[in-house]
Amino acid sequence: MVVLTAREPRAHYGVLASELPTTRRLLLDVNVWVALFDDAHIASPQANALIDTPGIKIATSPLVENGVIRVLNLPSYGRRGALGLQRVRAQLMHACASLDHQFWADDVTLRDDAAVDFNRVHGHNQITDLYLLALAVKHEGTLVTFDQGIPLAAVRNATPQHLFML
Repeated sequence: MVVLTAREPRAHYGVLASELPTTRRLLLDVNVWVALFDDAHIASPQANALIDTPGIKIATSPLVENGVIRVLNLPSYGRRGALGLQRVRAQLMHACASLDHQFWADDVTLRDDAAVDFNRVHGHNQITDLYLLALAVKHEGTLVTFDQGIPLAAVRNATPQHLFML
């Protein structure tokens, strides 16, 4: 059981928490997965509350899956260091098998002007987030992230329904 603290909730960009579309599939970004798998992560309560939402449907992609395994196995990760390749892979497999999960191929390219408006991209730190948002748009899903600096207007056809910030 996850116990949420009484601190002020973060503002949501895009969809409000009460409006989280359980009919839409949610593409969790790497940092949300990291918070799910690491109870010591500062955002673990928010990530766990999200995943416990009745009727939740999730998606992963190669970029997200590889990122989760990589980040949680960095030698400098947290006070405990790397969590172990097999352990993280097994947790990811279990989560995907336990939830209503769909795998989305990385089938968007940033070379396509129809996907991203690079005139609205402010720097290299936004590239992965914009890619994942474009993938969510293509699959009519919602990107779930902790990142606050994702310019919705940089991804063509993106609406607030495509982005949920924990």
